[in-house]
Amino acid sequence: MKAASIHELQKELITLEPKQLLELCIRLTKYKKENKELLSYLLFEAHDEKSFIKNIKEEIDILFSEMNRTTAYLTKKTLRKILRFINKFIKYSGSKQTEIELRIYFCNKVKSARIPIDSNTVLSNLYHRETEKIKTILSKLHEDLQYDYKQEVEEL
Repeated sequence: MKAASIHELQKELITLEPKQLLELCIRLTKYKKENKELLSYLLFEAHDEKSFIKNIKEEIDILFSEMNRTTAYLTKKTLRKILRFINKFIKYSGSKQTEIELRIYFCNKVKSARIPIDSNTVLSNLYHRETEKIKTILSKLHEDLQYDYKQEVEEL
């Protein structure tokens, strides 16, 4: 089965009644956890981005506290898990400001956890990729916001 384009879906959704649209949304959320999380974000958290960021940062703190640091391999796996978690919520938000805040927070947590970045190539590459993403996003932000985040980025 070939999936319809966004434009075709949009045309069809306009023709539906509100009750049918609600049933479709509920049905979508039943099948994938990501759909349910996205709908939850849009309904309950999209209006208050600051509290959304605060909640994500708390979750990141929990994930860092549970990190297994016995070997570099396990540390790398945990950091990648945390990054997948962060990327998922960045995708939900779609805001560059949210993205830069969460990425800066991740890098600061890596530094404060005293993870030996320089002793392992994979960990070093992971960290430097994040700093490069931060610099790329920073260049796309408004000048006032760039100034606000520039000091934090330089500390990384």
